[in-house]
Amino acid sequence: MSAIVDPLVAPLPAEVPLKDAPLVRVIAQLRFPEILSVEQRDFVAPFQEAIRSTYPVLRQEQTQGFLVGPGTSAPTKAQTVWRFSDMTGHWRVSLAPDFLAIETTKYVSRDDFFGRLRSLADALTKHLKPAQLDRLGVRYIDRITGDAVDDIAKLVRPEVRGITGTIAATHATHAVSETFFELSDARVLARWGVLPAGATVDLAAIEPAEERSWILDLDMFSAAPVPFDAERVVAEAKRYAERVYTIFRWAVTDEFLARYGGKT
Repeated sequence: MSAIVDPLVAPLPAEVPLKDAPLVRVIAQLRFPEILSVEQRDFVAPFQEAIRSTYPVLRQEQTQGFLVGPGTSAPTKAQTVWRFSDMTGHWRVSLAPDFLAIETTKYVSRDDFFGRLRSLADALTKHLKPAQLDRLGVRYIDRITGDAVDDIAKLVRPEVRGITGTIAATHATHAVSETFFELSDARVLARWGVLPAGATVDLAAIEPAEERSWILDLDMFSAAPVPFDAERVVAEAKRYAERVYTIFRWAVTDEFLARYGGKT
């Protein structure tokens, strides 16, 4: 894409499938007002039956969050999260009193991912009946390693790589940029840069690599609550994914696409 194109509003470019895509995780999350009954096994059982043929492995977890404010960092109450996985472990669905999320480390296509999200949104509507969608988020995380990190100047555009790829970067062990974009009806948080071995910017979503790596983390999410409607939720989520892809294509070069198996 041209340097004069604004990827936040530009039309969706033609998709270039990458045979060896460095996409390490894709996540979609639906947040809604708290439904306390989700803590109860009997209440969740019908939802499990609705998705069990696709996600047969269930684990119950207790999570502890933190409320962060100026000069404070206080723990919040523990929360039950039900984790439903497929037999490969590459797909996971998480259900908590205030959110549903689907994530994968083996992304196939936009149609496959959002078809799965539609099935989950339908099951959520039928069995939990959330009245409102507080927040919709879609996140794509790419990570490159090995010799490709040394070639970053050829793989991503100058506006994205920043100091990475310059002679000064030979002294840098950690160089990650973060940009927050405001759109009329949504927001985008973009992070990119180099991480040393064993480091991450988000332990819940990006496992530390055993070697130096370069990440491109694009997260688009809604700006205001709306009534919960499964069809609308999935349509918006797919639109977010298309916007994220447009930003991705703006960020990387044709050489990036070719290196990871794309044919432009």
